[in-house]
Amino acid sequence: MDFQPLPLGLGIVAGLGCGLLFGWHLRGRLGTASTEDEDEDASVMGEGGEMKMVLVVRNDLKMGKGKVAAQCSHAAVSAYKQVQRRKPDLLKQWEYCGQPKVVLKAPDEDTLIDLLSRAKEVGLPVSLIQDAGRTQIAPGSRTVLGIGPGPADLIDSVSGDLKLY
Repeated sequence: MDFQPLPLGLGIVAGLGCGLLFGWHLRGRLGTASTEDEDEDASVMGEGGEMKMVLVVRNDLKMGKGKVAAQCSHAAVSAYKQVQRRKPDLLKQWEYCGQPKVVLKAPDEDTLIDLLSRAKEVGLPVSLIQDAGRTQIAPGSRTVLGIGPGPADLIDSVSGDLKLY
């Protein structure tokens, strides 16, 4: 019996088919994420899959740019650590969304405290930063409020009236 090679096109199709079957087999054995897992993750996100953190800076303290940056950093790290301990799945969703952060300004301390109460009422993580008083600000001054990370629509219901810093 003489060996007859397959036409080139048929050989390519056969090779692709074998490769797809092998890949499908490996995927099943290695346990990649299923669509059920993806649907579960999507339900944790806010409307439209949006997650964010807001950092609300007191505008009446007239802090310098570097001071504001440092206080916002304190609030972001504090909020991150809090959510890491209490709601790690929420943290994963925020990280998946790119860790969006928005800096807003509040006119005074009363506004900051009001926002803190409203955020707590709706179950959002909060982080209120008080300055140590070593540089520009009096010791114990409440400088920045971190809200979130959390669903953007929920955060907007608390802080949506504020302007960008």
